[in-house]
Amino acid sequence: MREDWLFYLYMSKKNTIDSTPIGSIISRFSESHTTSTNKLIHYITIPLVSFSVLAIVWAIPFPHLDFLGKFNGFVNWASFLIAGTVYYYYRMSPFLTYGILLLVFAFSAIIVSLEKFHLQGGPELHIIPMAILLPALLAQVAGHRSERSTPNASSSFRSLLDGPLWLMNILFNFVGLTKSR
Repeated sequence: MREDWLFYLYMSKKNTIDSTPIGSIISRFSESHTTSTNKLIHYITIPLVSFSVLAIVWAIPFPHLDFLGKFNGFVNWASFLIAGTVYYYYRMSPFLTYGILLLVFAFSAIIVSLEKFHLQGGPELHIIPMAILLPALLAQVAGHRSERSTPNASSSFRSLLDGPLWLMNILFNFVGLTKSR
C-alpha cells in the first residue's frame, strides 16, 4: 500500500511539472533526443528545416489582390504560415514566442536576400532551400537511428512545429532566461 502512495505522489508531482502544453512538448522532445549525437544533429538541423520550409512556402506564387494596394508584394503564402505558427507558439508559450519571432525576422531577411540574389541572376528562390531541406531531413533521420528509434510519420508534422519551441527553450535556458514554462 505504501508503494502505491509513493508512486501516486511521484506521478502527481510529475504531472504538475509537465501538465502545461509547453512542458509536455519539451518533455516529449527530451525523451526522444537523449544521445549527444542526436541532440547535436537536431540543434543544427531544426533551424535549417524551419528556414527551408518557410522559404519554400515563400516561393509559392501569390495572386495579385487589388485591395492590398501598395502592400501587394509584402503579403504571400508565408505570411499566413508565419501568422499561424506564431499564434500556435504564443498559445504554447508566450515567452518562447519572442525568440521565435526574432528567428522568423532573421529567416525573412535571408529569404529577401535570396530573392534579390535571384533578381541579379542567381537561382530560383526554391532551389537553395530545397538543397538545404533534403540533407537536413536525412541528417535528422540519421540522428534518430543513433537512438535506435525512428519517429512515425504522424508525429513528423507535429515535430516540425514543436522542434523550434524545444530548441528555443534550450537556447533560453543556456543564456539564463529560464521562464520558459
